[in-house]
Amino acid sequence: MAGIFEIAQAGDKTYFFRLTAADGTVVAVSPLFSSIKSAAAGINAVRENAATGLVVDRSGAHRRVASSRSGGRAMAPRTGTPVAAG
Repeated sequence: MAGIFEIAQAGDKTYFFRLTAADGTVVAVSPLFSSIKSAAAGINAVRENAATGLVVDRSGAHRRVASSRSGGRAMAPRTGTPVAAG
């Protein structure tokens, strides 16, 4: 089952959306929008960009591992490479 985008009201005339996984886990929460229409546009932007977006690891974990294997020389992480889950 696919995730679900939910639009909710945060306060007086402010809205946000959240993406929940099939098991109910909240995967993402948006910033606030001034209208439901703007929140819906934000959902569309996420859907379009997530389908083609690259994963870039900026955690530094790759750099530390590469550095220890390269005799102390720091190596920059490659961008645009898939990050393994788990």
